[in-house]
Amino acid sequence: MNADTNPFNRSFDHMEALADAIGEALQAPVTIEDANHRLLAYSKHDPHTDAARIATIIGRRVPENVIGSLWNDGVIPRLMETDEPIRVKSIDEVGLGDRVAIAIRKDQQVLGYIWALEVSRPLDEDALRLLKLAAGAAKIKLLRLQTQRSKEDEERRDLFWELLTGRHPTALQASARAKSLGIPLPDSFCVIVFQFRTDVNDTLHRQVHYMITTTQRVRPVFHAISGSRLIVLASCANPSRLAANASDFVTSFFQQIHDRFGSSPLEAGIGAVHDEITAVEQSYREALTVLQIKAQFPSQTGSIVHYHELGYYRYLPYFLEQKRLHRYENPALKRLRAYDREHNANLLETLELFLACGSNAKEAAEALHVHTNTLSYRLKRIAEIGGIDFANMDQKITLFLDMKTDKWSDAEPL
Repeated sequence: MNADTNPFNRSFDHMEALADAIGEALQAPVTIEDANHRLLAYSKHDPHTDAARIATIIGRRVPENVIGSLWNDGVIPRLMETDEPIRVKSIDEVGLGDRVAIAIRKDQQVLGYIWALEVSRPLDEDALRLLKLAAGAAKIKLLRLQTQRSKEDEERRDLFWELLTGRHPTALQASARAKSLGIPLPDSFCVIVFQFRTDVNDTLHRQVHYMITTTQRVRPVFHAISGSRLIVLASCANPSRLAANASDFVTSFFQQIHDRFGSSPLEAGIGAVHDEITAVEQSYREALTVLQIKAQFPSQTGSIVHYHELGYYRYLPYFLEQKRLHRYENPALKRLRAYDREHNANLLETLELFLACGSNAKEAAEALHVHTNTLSYRLKRIAEIGGIDFANMDQKITLFLDMKTDKWSDAEPL
């Protein structure tokens, strides 16, 4: 096939030149995106377009609501499964007009997409043939871009791990390292950790990368995979909204990765918002603490995602550290534990539930499925054996926290 039948069988200096050539051949406005819907090039001097294309050009990526609509209408799943062009009907709610799209792929891997608007007439069969030839020409460009981006992604991951592990003790050192790589650091941020059921394999990694790259609820400055965890450094234009936006991002991530790919993380934890780049490690540890506490106390903390929502639970690691340092064991709980072992009783469970119910005997009895008289007898025995004064609030708080800390000590280390 020669240049007469294949107008793209020639060299293009840059992606914009290829987009212009495709637009001229099809007589239609054209955009070229990467696999994560970031705009790579668009044909110039198009007198007609639509709101979705304008927003894509201005923002240099497809708006998230447009991506969502294309998923909901089954457009993107179809593009991922075929080498052929497909027609896309207008979606008025997001300003998307009729267009034809084709995936740019190498074997089974999607490298990107070409979109051609049908502004005055539907593209005929010859135009669809040309669009398929254009995808072949774009593949060469995208493979080169992919190689370049792989190196940049590796540099970003290296810097992220350096920040996560505290390799740069001062902001000046961290900034100098980032500047040498040409990577801007955020003014404020938080670390988000997603916990999956199994280690993240190549397929899940591509799905995760897609989700991270297409989100516009936060700005994912960095992300990395560690075993079964996805770690994200998130920022946004309005620091006062970052905590709320991070929560929205987590909710959206859970829903969309399940709906689109059938994958689903177990849990997520969000560290506190910080404005000092040397605090990346701290925010990371806070996010991990959220995950560990949720795993250890699921009924009490299952709905929590933010570190600041943990309340007194956030202090349990420090209490445990002090108890281990001094080899301390609460004497009242030690006596009750020995009694339960010797008599096959459950006084400790009764005490824990009673305290968790705010010392409300009726509520505790219902939780234990016993009569209030039975609970009263148990509490009397607990007070006698443990030497506990239930009228002493300080003592009750100490007992409650010591029991929580004992449970925490059974959790796996961070």
